[in-house]
Amino acid sequence: MNKNIIILLLGFLMAFTACEKDGDKITMLEEVVAPTLSTPATLTLTRATSANVLEFVGTVVNPGFNASATYFLEACAAGNNFQDVVTVFTGNDPTSIKVTVANLNQLLLKKFEGDLTHSIDFRLRSVLTVDGGTGAAGTGDQLFEYISEKVAKQVAVYGLPRLDLNNSGRVQKIVSAAGDGKYVNYVKLDPAQPFTLTDPETSKTYGFSSEGVLVQGTAGIAVPTATGAGWYELQVDINALTYTATPYMMGIAGSAAPNGWDGPNQKMDYNDSKGFWYTTITLTGGAGAFIKFRTNDSWNWNMGLADSGVAGELKQGGVGNDIPVAEAGTYYVTLTVITNDKGLYTMTKQ
Repeated sequence: MNKNIIILLLGFLMAFTACEKDGDKITMLEEVVAPTLSTPATLTLTRATSANVLEFVGTVVNPGFNASATYFLEACAAGNNFQDVVTVFTGNDPTSIKVTVANLNQLLLKKFEGDLTHSIDFRLRSVLTVDGGTGAAGTGDQLFEYISEKVAKQVAVYGLPRLDLNNSGRVQKIVSAAGDGKYVNYVKLDPAQPFTLTDPETSKTYGFSSEGVLVQGTAGIAVPTATGAGWYELQVDINALTYTATPYMMGIAGSAAPNGWDGPNQKMDYNDSKGFWYTTITLTGGAGAFIKFRTNDSWNWNMGLADSGVAGELKQGGVGNDIPVAEAGTYYVTLTVITNDKGLYTMTKQ
């Protein structure tokens, strides 16, 4: 990249005018110092150690001046060259990235089979924060991106205890991340298809006793007709023999969406093996055309553009962070909810 362009951009971002008055000059190193990454010595994940905390330690990128950056701790199958990643962490401080064994295991299970040891590459990727409205180098597809050397590890990933849903219309399960008898997952349910739950390790089957209460047996559990068919967050505690089935219907609302901001939303489907939401939707485009993601046709939980300016990064809530749709057309849209407050999305025009 032309060095003069870089210096001009950095002057814009770092209040160049003020620096000129003081006689200071802002320059970028010829060889920017990329971040580094250290991983835990061993990554043998087990159900017995699920509550233990693992720490990944990174260093900040050094372009020759104090820079703000967003960091991504990413993992992929060895040799994949990070074409298909699991995002373990995203944030502004990479110096102490802490994650429980259970949470890391659950993330890795999206790409790696349980109860096996896998060769996995880790890296720390940094993207310098740049004003996304300038259109200059460092924005769009010209990101100032610096990446650590990859760290190759052997990682033992454990399969989660599960309960299989019987007669629900599709193969699906709920899992216990901590192995404590408490299970949860998103499942697709229909009031016309009452289901039971079977523990494959004990061969015990659980069915309906009364609303919210389970019993060992084969009486089917049905979601309310008033709520209807769709995705639910199913939580089961086999110790207390209780369950809840809460509608969790992710959708797209907005001025660009077919039903506007008030909905009903265009509902998304869920890839339960890889952990992301998806749909194909026809959107309007241009000035004033925006979308956001929300659940259950409500604004109690919604996601729009994050403050970082990094393409595809989302945060929960907020005003003025609607996602613009530049061109009208049919799009394949995906949403990955990383935490309750953070997510990632893609929009691919068909």
